[in-house]
Amino acid sequence: MKSTIRFSSARADFFTTLNQRVNDYFKTNKISRYANMEMKIKTVVMFSIYTLPYILMITGVVTNVWLMLGLCIVMGFGMAGIGLSVMHDANHGGYSNKPWVNNFLGFSLNIIGGNAFNWKVQHNVLHHTYTNIHDVDEDISPRGILRMTPYGPWKRFHKFQHMYAWFFYGLLTLVWVVVKDFVRIIRYHKDGLIKKQKTNIVTEWAVLLASKVVYIGYIFVLPALLLDVTWWQILVGFLAMHYVGGFILAIIFQPAHVIDGTEYPMPDDDGKMENSWAIHQLLTTTNFANNNRILNWYVGGLNFQVEHHLFPNICHVHYRKISAIVKYTAEEFGLPYKSEPTFIGALVSHAKLLKQLGSRPDVVLEPQRVPVHY
Repeated sequence: MKSTIRFSSARADFFTTLNQRVNDYFKTNKISRYANMEMKIKTVVMFSIYTLPYILMITGVVTNVWLMLGLCIVMGFGMAGIGLSVMHDANHGGYSNKPWVNNFLGFSLNIIGGNAFNWKVQHNVLHHTYTNIHDVDEDISPRGILRMTPYGPWKRFHKFQHMYAWFFYGLLTLVWVVVKDFVRIIRYHKDGLIKKQKTNIVTEWAVLLASKVVYIGYIFVLPALLLDVTWWQILVGFLAMHYVGGFILAIIFQPAHVIDGTEYPMPDDDGKMENSWAIHQLLTTTNFANNNRILNWYVGGLNFQVEHHLFPNICHVHYRKISAIVKYTAEEFGLPYKSEPTFIGALVSHAKLLKQLGSRPDVVLEPQRVPVHY
């Protein structure tokens, strides 16, 4: 099937100019666009937040069940931190100029229960290429219980989604680990995405199943064998860890694209997008809390989503510095540079759009169904 979704080449001078200016920034300052010492220290910290609580429990240093539950919650923060600050950069190829380093650190997603291959297809290929395009960007559609695009089918319960969405956000990583990884690898194989990534289905199934076995082994089997706890206490700890981790990931990623003022561009009948890819990213992406240094440190610079979407292969520790270049260039070309001043403001704006999308529409928009060859 030949691809019919394609971006316009009009105003390509914007990204050409921006790319040159960003490259000049790194060249002039004689710094690498990859991880620096700050990033390497952060990597150790994030893995420690996840692994040290586990070690304290599995070695019997901490035996009180309430303290153990607290440590499981801390592991949830560590799990989210690894995903936001380490795995994310590595699987974008932005952690190191050495592919093996990126692959090694990117595989950390498998160690915490996910699947790096599925993530790279869903995130790098589909989300970053077709941001906010209905039925292509899996981050917004289809969602079933949540309506995150004006093109999605409306159900009566959607009118309450701005209230109940927050509960379901905590189930994000749990659903990935238990269900989505298996569903996605089957779908990606059917859609030809496995072959497109220059691998084969047997290899990816083997890696997925083996890493799930290892994960189950150290999360469930070892605690059951070594600790004086019941199976349901282990399960409660597991659920608490994932609920915290999933909730953190959801409230960081959702305000970046599903927020009041965002756009949902669709191709015309011939599959052509109105704007170039770079301008499309500006229309569909929003920054938030750019002056919050603590948040920026923990979330891996993903509050600088505009910079990340335009330069996903640059390590996030540089986003704060290049953001001035991106903003200036966008304004120079008369293009939007969307940003919410605070994190709370971004969440409120996200809830506002959820409420708007959850209201019964007079007419449900019907997008042109354009086939895509990945």
